[in-house]
Amino acid sequence: MDFKADIGVFGGSGFYSFLENIEEVEIDTPYGKPSDKIALATYDGKKIAFLPRHGKNHHLPPHMIPYRANISAMKQLGVKKIIAPTASGSLQPEIKPGDFVVSSQFVDRTWGRKDTFFDGPETRHISAAHPYCPNLRRLAIEAGKSLGITIHEEGTVVVIQGPRFSTVSESRWFSKMGWEVINMTQYPECYLAREMGICYANISLITDFDAGLEGRDDIPPVTEGEVLKVFSENNDKVKKMIFEIIKKIELCENDCTCCGT
Repeated sequence: MDFKADIGVFGGSGFYSFLENIEEVEIDTPYGKPSDKIALATYDGKKIAFLPRHGKNHHLPPHMIPYRANISAMKQLGVKKIIAPTASGSLQPEIKPGDFVVSSQFVDRTWGRKDTFFDGPETRHISAAHPYCPNLRRLAIEAGKSLGITIHEEGTVVVIQGPRFSTVSESRWFSKMGWEVINMTQYPECYLAREMGICYANISLITDFDAGLEGRDDIPPVTEGEVLKVFSENNDKVKKMIFEIIKKIELCENDCTCCGT
C-alpha cells in the first residue's frame, strides 16, 4: 500500500472535524470495509490516520461497527499507536460530566461481536490482563494535566452492547461493582488492537451519569441529546488533548507490552 501513517485516531460521537489538509483514502481489508474513508494528514511531522468509528454520518450503531476492518485498516497503513476518544457515562459521583478518564481496564458485557482475528486455523490467546498501553496512557495523562483538564488517571470501563442505555438496575449493579465508566464501543476495539500489536489508549469524555445515581434524585437518567450536547461543548478540549499527545509520542518508542504480542 502506498499510503502510510504513524498514529491512528478513532473518533467518537460528534468528533468528525479533526484534521485539515487531508487526503481521504478507501481501504479494503480481509474483514470488509472500515466504517468510512480514512483521512490522512500530517501533524508535528507525524502522519496521522483518522477514522470516525460510527461513520461520518453516524450511521453505524455500536453493535454494527466493523471493528476488525477498522483495526485491520490501521495495521495496513502501518499505524503503531491508536488514540481513541469516546463519549462515555459515569458510574461514580466523583467522576462528573466534562471530566476525562484515561481507562485502565475494561469489562465486556457485549455479545455477538466479531472480537478476534484468530478464527482458525491459526489460534492464539493474547493476554488482556492489561489491555491499554501503559506508555500511551502516561502520555495522555500528562497531556490532559498540561491543558488543565480534569483527568482521572485510572478507570474501569464496562462495555455494554447498545444501542440502548442501561436500566436503573443494571446501572446500579455496575456502580456497586466499583466500575467507573460505561461505554458501548471499547470492546472489541481495544482488544483487537492488542491482537495486532498496536499500542492503544482510550480517553473517555464523561457526558452523563448513565441511568442516574442511587440516592441522588437530582441526577436524572441519561438522554441521547444530553450526550451530544456535552460532547459538543468539550470537543475543543478533546482535540487539543489529542494534538498534545501526538506531540509527545516518540515513534521509535517500542518498550511496552503491546508490541510484543
